[in-house]
Amino acid sequence: MTTTTTSTGTTRVTTRAQLRAFLDLPRQLHPRDRYVPIPHPQIRAWHRTGAAELHLAHDASGRATGRICLHRNDAFDAKRGARHQLFGLTEFTDAETAGRLFALAERHAAAAGADRLFGPVSLLPNETGGVITSGHDHRGFVDSAWNPAHYPAAYAEHGFTQAYPSDTWICDRIQQTDPDAAYPFDDTRLTTEGLRIHHGSRRRLTEQLPLLRTMLNASFAQLGYYTHLSAAQLAAQTDGLTHLLDERLLLYLTKDDTPIAFVLALPDISAFLMRTGGRLTLADQLHLLATRHHHRREAVLIVKGTIPQHQGHGYLTLLSRELHRGLRTGGYETLRSTFVERTNPASAASYRPIGGRPLHGYAFYEKRLTP
Repeated sequence: MTTTTTSTGTTRVTTRAQLRAFLDLPRQLHPRDRYVPIPHPQIRAWHRTGAAELHLAHDASGRATGRICLHRNDAFDAKRGARHQLFGLTEFTDAETAGRLFALAERHAAAAGADRLFGPVSLLPNETGGVITSGHDHRGFVDSAWNPAHYPAAYAEHGFTQAYPSDTWICDRIQQTDPDAAYPFDDTRLTTEGLRIHHGSRRRLTEQLPLLRTMLNASFAQLGYYTHLSAAQLAAQTDGLTHLLDERLLLYLTKDDTPIAFVLALPDISAFLMRTGGRLTLADQLHLLATRHHHRREAVLIVKGTIPQHQGHGYLTLLSRELHRGLRTGGYETLRSTFVERTNPASAASYRPIGGRPLHGYAFYEKRLTP
């Protein structure tokens, strides 16, 4: 795995060989039974469209020792009231290599007039990114991060502080827990409050996605890192969802025909991505489609929420019960959850009734820059 440069430093990815080195690096640095690659087609699309610049760090022999992507987002700047240089897909062999990557990000920040570095995000915290700060002995999973234990210290050494400290969660007693006992809800409320539970539909997913986007934007707008999700962004993030969707694990609730709450979990295809290294060629995708029922022992809770004016009335308790019923019926044994901020104990509390516990400590990193 080499680049065309023979001096120690960083190189922007422009050639096919460099792009292959960029894509392959994590599997050379990390245990293959813990790190879950971001699908290569997604990274290739960012590179092809210019959504992010890809860069490699390398030693004097040309061997890749680190990588980073650099990008900006005006909506994220507006949300946080500052101008940010965003970075992501960040991997490195040691703190010295990390320093060269961060120095590169600072040079880009200076050129863009940005006064903060923020990451790792790919491309936004809405999508994926972050660093695990504990629980390194446990594997990662789709839409989440995994990294070695030395990463948090490297960020701290180079002047970063944690942002949005969080935890991922694991619930591994799905089949042993009664959903009605775990999530008690008075079903007479369904009639008296005009409530109706809806399930996902592969056939009607294109109709359901706009409803989910409206609820997602409304319920997450209060979070400091969240930026409004456009229809095009949602389409990109849910590309291929139809093939993976287990209709029992996508639910939303309407009140007098108005959507007010939702939850989405997906079969966990982490093992498949580990085996393919994130490659996902056409043959890989066809194999995944043909064997998708084999990935239904474990699931990942991707997102859940209630629009603000309806929060605090137990509606997510009702959807959690229905989700748990669907998991049990489907034969799932384990549910993992993407990160939940520690300032959001109500969301984390929904995992405890089914034996949930924190899995990974989680954070993003921020650095204020001196003009």
